[in-house]
Amino acid sequence: MKKRLIATAMLAGLVSAASAQPNLEKLKQFRVATTDLNIPVVPQAGPNAAAIRENLKRVKLPPGFKIDLYAIVPDARHMAVAPSTNMLFVGTRKTAVWAVTDRNSDGVADEVKSFAPSLKFTNPNGVCWTKDGFLIVVEHNRVLNFPAAEFFYEGPDVAVIEVLPQGKLIPPEEESFNHGARTCRVSDDGKLYITLGQPFNVQPKEKIALYEQLGIGGMISINPFDGTGRTVVARGVRNSVGMDISPKDKTVWFTDNQTDGMGDDTPPGELNRITRPGGGGEHFGYPYIHGNNVVIAGTGAAPDLKGMNPPSQWTRPQVEFPAHQAQLGMTFYNGKMFPAKYQGGIFVAAHGSWNRVKPSGALIDFVSVKADRTADKHEVFAQGWLDENGIYRGRPVDVAVMKDGSLLISDDFAGAIYRVTYSAP
Repeated sequence: MKKRLIATAMLAGLVSAASAQPNLEKLKQFRVATTDLNIPVVPQAGPNAAAIRENLKRVKLPPGFKIDLYAIVPDARHMAVAPSTNMLFVGTRKTAVWAVTDRNSDGVADEVKSFAPSLKFTNPNGVCWTKDGFLIVVEHNRVLNFPAAEFFYEGPDVAVIEVLPQGKLIPPEEESFNHGARTCRVSDDGKLYITLGQPFNVQPKEKIALYEQLGIGGMISINPFDGTGRTVVARGVRNSVGMDISPKDKTVWFTDNQTDGMGDDTPPGELNRITRPGGGGEHFGYPYIHGNNVVIAGTGAAPDLKGMNPPSQWTRPQVEFPAHQAQLGMTFYNGKMFPAKYQGGIFVAAHGSWNRVKPSGALIDFVSVKADRTADKHEVFAQGWLDENGIYRGRPVDVAVMKDGSLLISDDFAGAIYRVTYSAP
């Protein structure tokens, strides 16, 4: 199967667009794009690492849990734990994807360096794996697929499949500096799911139909090797920057960041679950309503939507979080290290507010899941990155489970990844 798919990548490389990056065309054909084989590594020791470790002393966890610095990773955003090695790949909202390696398996990264630096990435926030070990990188408006990335990342030139060329994920005229960070997951049946935040605080009336048709302000699925089969699976979402697939019932869950400018305590953040992906995409209420009953249409945040109502059938969130905490990455905990209470539940990273008089967030939530696979209750699992003076000493972005059951937390403010472990007190 892998030989056939790699051959597909080579064949795809024979077709080049005049406007494509020259290095990308070379890598699609397994040709050399650069003669400089040296990739600088990010220093993992020194005053910066010491200061971050000192800040971690402020983080409060339940009894038995411990948090440590795992790696210095500039602008660290979403993470993809490698299937077969002690490494992970980390996206950013800048121009780098990082390869992070624990070479001696001691629970601390030894090497952090750029992945495929001969390519030019643009906001490569979303990283995820196919079930047979292909690394997907979802940029603002392009999707790339890297065969066997965890084994062929040492040099600057890496084999690549161009799943969706630049400008084909969304129409270029809908590109914006706002809400352009994508996230992704690949399901057991091989579909690649991608979140597409809409670029406004509240999209204007004339954009609603277009966005729902394209999946902007929602989620789509495509084939992760050739981009075919595009399907809108969720609509009525403002800006999701986190998703995962339940290992139990295979439903897709996602976080959603809600409207700014409606007050310190309105509207709530959301954790959602897709149960009816057919029929043009399950609708989650936006931009008409937030949470269970917070109306947006006609308010000061969306005056041009006055009189508009949500569709007759729309899905309410599984969880309402405190307003403006900016819940981003989420993951189902499928490890065995943590106590039974956490196994099968969901960890959610709250990046922290900007649109609040008193800052809130910068923490990790835990959501328990009931026997019927719906959400139960949520509670704070880790906090302390927001200090007593209201100053951020870190801003969690994503959470990921390592093979040993430890939990990784990325932080794009401190430029670091942390590792949480547990031993019975």
